[in-house]
Amino acid sequence: MSNSDYKIPVHQIDATKKRVHPRFVTGFYQNIRLVSMYFLLVLFLVLPWLRYDGHQAIWFDFTGQRIYIFGMTFLPQDIFFFAFFFIIAAFLLFFVTVYAGRVWCGYACPQTIWTHMFQYTEKLVIGDRNKQFKLDKAPLNGEKIVKRGIVYVIWAMISVVTALTFTSYAVGTDYLYTNFFNWSSLTWVSLFIFAFATFINAGYMREHMCTHICPYGRFQSVMFDKDTLIVSYDYKRGEPRGARKKGKEDPSLGDCVNCQMCVQVCPTGIDIRDGLQVECIQCAACIDACNEIMDKVNLPRGLIRYSTERQLEENQPSKLLRPRLFAYMFVLVALFAGAIYTLSGHVPLQLDIRRDRGQLSSMTTQGMVENTYIIKITNKTQHPHEYAISLVPQKGLTLESRFKTIPLEAGESYDMPVSIIGDPNVITQDKMPIQMEVVSVDDGGKYKATKENVFINAK
Repeated sequence: MSNSDYKIPVHQIDATKKRVHPRFVTGFYQNIRLVSMYFLLVLFLVLPWLRYDGHQAIWFDFTGQRIYIFGMTFLPQDIFFFAFFFIIAAFLLFFVTVYAGRVWCGYACPQTIWTHMFQYTEKLVIGDRNKQFKLDKAPLNGEKIVKRGIVYVIWAMISVVTALTFTSYAVGTDYLYTNFFNWSSLTWVSLFIFAFATFINAGYMREHMCTHICPYGRFQSVMFDKDTLIVSYDYKRGEPRGARKKGKEDPSLGDCVNCQMCVQVCPTGIDIRDGLQVECIQCAACIDACNEIMDKVNLPRGLIRYSTERQLEENQPSKLLRPRLFAYMFVLVALFAGAIYTLSGHVPLQLDIRRDRGQLSSMTTQGMVENTYIIKITNKTQHPHEYAISLVPQKGLTLESRFKTIPLEAGESYDMPVSIIGDPNVITQDKMPIQMEVVSVDDGGKYKATKENVFINAK
């Protein structure tokens, strides 16, 4: 086909593109999509209510500068754990994209899930796609005010529930749902921001968020290759397209009957027959819609299907195992192994030692060498504990501290000066490595942390 024969799709040159009201369709892929989306939605709503060891299982306590995740406590200095997590999530997304395109967008993205709920609300209150377009064009009257009002009320209710759930992850369900009249101004502001963002994103931004704002749709084309599984229209089989009478074949036409159903069901309003487009979120609604039409006109299914460029253009089988996938798999395995190893050694007790900057060492009146340190103990558990400090036995050195034990609340830190006294007649080295240990004494030494430093002998 020459350049003169190519026509730019109308939706790509129409700056006043109409609001998208997709037709709802059922089918194999839509059933999978609904299960996936609403499983994640229920998980999002239920997780804040889960309890673990007497506390909220997942709690991002930003005011207390700590994060609780199923018994593990993370403080600001543990931010590298979350950086590690986001790196794993990014590489996992890259791996999925190389293999199956934008399935995340179509089956699991929060924007897609909430947009689906809002659009389904319009369908229940106003009616199908045609009735929604008709109401949009209708003048402002009683029917339009009532129907739009009901839709907005339901949208607002969904937005408030969403905002409450998001906020409960940050302030905790105990505080949020038992202290309604004592909410802080920050809580009210957070609720408003989350509710407003949900209402605007799912009610009005919708596909514009996917096609113009979200960066994922822009860099996906860089990650695709000839073997990436994408929603594709079989151009060779479908063209030239045209309507025909049921049960009568027309050898001059392809299998596409030009029913526009693939366009009507698309949540971003594109025509998949124009080829691969960044707006496609691979929800596969067009596949189910086209298969339904093919059944009605007694033609084989699969005119629109999950396929690859190699299959469609070169009529060759796709290459499942390829260097790029192996590279991502290797990185992911290494990252997962590193994460498991790091978390397995994560002790909910932190000990830091720093020397007194005022002086390296001094001599006592008894002629002993004294080094002063600042010990910082952090209780990273979710319960109060009592801790004892000790010096790993070393000939000629003794530890002196103000307190034998230190009680700490959950998440509390405490700085305490300690001294190590050295006998110059026993110590022969100018610098000696030392090791201090902190142990929880109220539970039989369940938690233990050690830290090394140096003793300076300035005799």
